[in-house]
Amino acid sequence: MAVPLRSKKPKSSKPTTQYFVDSRHVRTVGGNGGDGCVSFLRLWCNENAGPDGGDGGNGGHVILQATQDVKDFNHITALLRADDGAKGATKDCHGKNANHTVVKVPIGTIVKNTLGKVVGDLDAEGMMFVAARGGAGGKGNQFFKSDLEQAPQVAEFGATGEETAYTLELRSMAHVGFIGLPNAGKSTLLRAITRARPKVAPYPFTTLKPHLGMVQYDDYEQIAVADLPGLIEGSHKNKGLGIQFLKHAERCNALLFVIDASADEPWTHYHTLLHELGMFSEELTIRPRIIIANKIDLPEAERNVELLAHHVDVPVLPVSAKMGTNIAEMLQEIRVIYESSREQEAPNEEEQKR
Repeated sequence: MAVPLRSKKPKSSKPTTQYFVDSRHVRTVGGNGGDGCVSFLRLWCNENAGPDGGDGGNGGHVILQATQDVKDFNHITALLRADDGAKGATKDCHGKNANHTVVKVPIGTIVKNTLGKVVGDLDAEGMMFVAARGGAGGKGNQFFKSDLEQAPQVAEFGATGEETAYTLELRSMAHVGFIGLPNAGKSTLLRAITRARPKVAPYPFTTLKPHLGMVQYDDYEQIAVADLPGLIEGSHKNKGLGIQFLKHAERCNALLFVIDASADEPWTHYHTLLHELGMFSEELTIRPRIIIANKIDLPEAERNVELLAHHVDVPVLPVSAKMGTNIAEMLQEIRVIYESSREQEAPNEEEQKR
């Protein structure tokens, strides 16, 4: 079994503001087309040489492109706008077409419209989705010249670019996600096993957005672990920000239930969390999971760990994120869950190919 590596680089003592963004609402606006030009050529030898107004340039598209260079939507703004095309000019000079605005998104991005329907699935490197098309450039008066009309004095306005709203979501955020009630010690646990620096404080709901850390092993395997915001009873009814928090759990392949072992009857915390997940999605209750009984360094936690193991049907691993007790054993369990989930994904991928 591979042994997790411990980084020798000193960790920062200050909490960082970096967090993982797995969902983003965006408004995309395509560029407007350039207006056509009304112009007539004037020569010293011919004052009426004919129309020479050029066409306007096309507006740019807003394109989403999947790439491995980015991992989340933290860099994406709420408004994605493309450039406008240039106007037409005299002497049959056409306006320049605007460059397309290409926005990099992670591989596995799902694009949904305002009705919640999936309209794009970027699951491979380099795949593109045109989120908003640019408007076509308007024709100049030279375009309207004919045998019947030798001197047209009309031109077209450039077309307006498309404006559409989307919701970008990641299919998978992390291999393992920490699920627990507020103040169960999830952030402290993530700080103990990765270089992520989520905020830690002695009051509930210190984590409002997921934080992601990478666990490195000596065989160069890396496992992504997510610290998810705390759930409360009634989260499936959207109490607080429950639905938003539960959606984060959907994007984790395996779930680790972090339980405060020093609390009274900690097994009720596990059943509450499992109930909330089941009411939100039955599929979440069949994902690989174990229980991490945290805070065993406290005296009242020793007896609770034994009682917890009798009241649940999943393995219980006692740890202390603050003191570092059994952290190595927990990392080995994470590796076992990760390997088993990969074995389950392999047959599913073969069936999809068939």
